Amino acid sequence: MRKTLPRLAIWGIVLLLVGTTACSQKRKPLVPLVLDSEVKAQATALTEQGTQAYQAQQYEEAKRYFEQAVTAAPQSGPAHYNYALALNALGDSEVARQHFLEAANLSPGDKTIWDSPALSAYGNPGNKDRTKDRPYGTHRPNFGGMPRY
Repeated sequence: MRKTLPRLAIWGIVLLLVGTTACSQKRKPLVPLVLDSEVKAQATALTEQGTQAYQAQQYEEAKRYFEQAVTAAPQSGPAHYNYALALNALGDSEVARQHFLEAANLSPGDKTIWDSPALSAYGNPGNKDRTKDRPYGTHRPNFGGMPRY
């Protein structure tokens, strides 16, 4: 009995530590993306300046640089993503949402954009106003999903 209690306590501590480390996954910090190499040099320079401002938490200044980068490279998904990050940091979530979705549309294979926590908060763009897959009916659901007669 005396040996059993300390062993149980040790196992309890081990399980507690394993459980807390497994459940405490930290999200990656939101970081502006580098633009593709085929984008204009002006847009790349603006993005670099915006990234510096964003990392210094000067979001208003970052927003101006990223907005200019979007104007210089409107077909760049990372440019829209960076602009959305700055807008999101400033609390302009609706305009940020539009640019996050535009970034995803312009960069369909970019895993960083699609898997980012910033974009996942907005869900599937096709489901914005959709509440159910089926219209409401007059029948109540029952066991087995068969219609009631």
